[in-house]
Amino acid sequence: MKSRFLATALLFFSFQLCVASDWTRFRGPNGSGISQEPVPTTWSESENMLWKAPVAGPGASSPIVVGGKVFVTSYSGYGEAGGSLNDLVRYIQCFDAESGEKLWERSVPAKLPEDNFSGFLREHGYATNTPVSDGEHVYVFFGKSGLYCYDLEGNEIWYKHLGSNSTRKRWGSASSPILYKDLVIVNASEEALTVFALDKKTGDEKWKAEGSGLVNAYSTPVIFPAEGGEREDLVVTMPDEVWGLNPETGKLRWLAIHGLGGNLAPGLTFAGDTVFIFGGFPRTARVAIKVDRKGEIPDENVLWDETSASYVPTPIVHGEHLYWINDQGFAMCCRQSDGEVIYKERLDAQAPGARGKPFYASTLLIGDKLFAVSRYGGAFVVEANPEFKLVAHNKIAGDDSTFNGTPAVADGSLFLRSDKFLYRIGSNK
Repeated sequence: MKSRFLATALLFFSFQLCVASDWTRFRGPNGSGISQEPVPTTWSESENMLWKAPVAGPGASSPIVVGGKVFVTSYSGYGEAGGSLNDLVRYIQCFDAESGEKLWERSVPAKLPEDNFSGFLREHGYATNTPVSDGEHVYVFFGKSGLYCYDLEGNEIWYKHLGSNSTRKRWGSASSPILYKDLVIVNASEEALTVFALDKKTGDEKWKAEGSGLVNAYSTPVIFPAEGGEREDLVVTMPDEVWGLNPETGKLRWLAIHGLGGNLAPGLTFAGDTVFIFGGFPRTARVAIKVDRKGEIPDENVLWDETSASYVPTPIVHGEHLYWINDQGFAMCCRQSDGEVIYKERLDAQAPGARGKPFYASTLLIGDKLFAVSRYGGAFVVEANPEFKLVAHNKIAGDDSTFNGTPAVADGSLFLRSDKFLYRIGSNK
């Protein structure tokens, strides 16, 4: 009996080692944005550049890394360079993580109607949703063109249409799918004002949660574990509210009012029983709420409500502090307990003639460093402590395109995408 237990434990441990280096979804494990991989802090077009590979077109989605393969989405045929909606095509590409060789590519012509390339859609485009994988399949959400399931060799397993509506702003789709047990969960707020849970093997609908409050809710849901592990909640953030759902059934367990209206893009982060919500417009702010996990959370559970937040990037929770990049490109740090700002330091991320806000990618915590990729001004590495220290400012010469995607971290490397290329950055010394 003892030897059987030991064999089982060793098998489990070896499985953990095999998957520990994968980065299977937006912002990595449970959307935390945290990794302990030892990646380089400096790079350029030659230094620590292991390979670069052209991508099929622009995209604000992030790469994911699964079983030695890198997956990334893009679009072409319509957008910044002109074209027609009738020619809009989205792509999922698979690259060998070791060599950068393209292994396969699948194209999905847009299922019309689709939103015109105008307004905020000009800032992020038509490939903003990051894929997710369970190690056997990769799930790709293309907004009005639906959710696709492929195996890792590129064979289409199933497809599910999740709505073709548009909210008034017509800003396009942004939220990324996540996995929970045997479910793939999608915040199809723009397409259907609905959160869907589908059987990951068949695409059959298991439950859905609808609500008009999902208008302009662009963030990716997270799984919120209870202290002590009693249960898990699926948390969906939207303007003015945050929902805690039963991830097995979609039933509402709790609701909190946070008061950040307009639209909400940053993901929710948490520490213990406290959730941190950033975003909103025209009042972009940050709120901390102690969650009781039942019914409507009372107003007195709002621990603090402060300005100087981020409009698009998701913050990092680390130690007793929060770290983020704000609308004007300032690196910021505050205390979790009371929201007081510890530092506010401008990063030199502006570029001549660039439009929009300087950062869309979310900050990552890798080891004891913060990595923040700007859209046009390079990537910044900062010490992850409440005393600001810039470690490095990295630029890749020859790529003047937009860097909207949050990097992936796996196998001692940073996988970074622009509108032109996918890069693997690792030690080449």
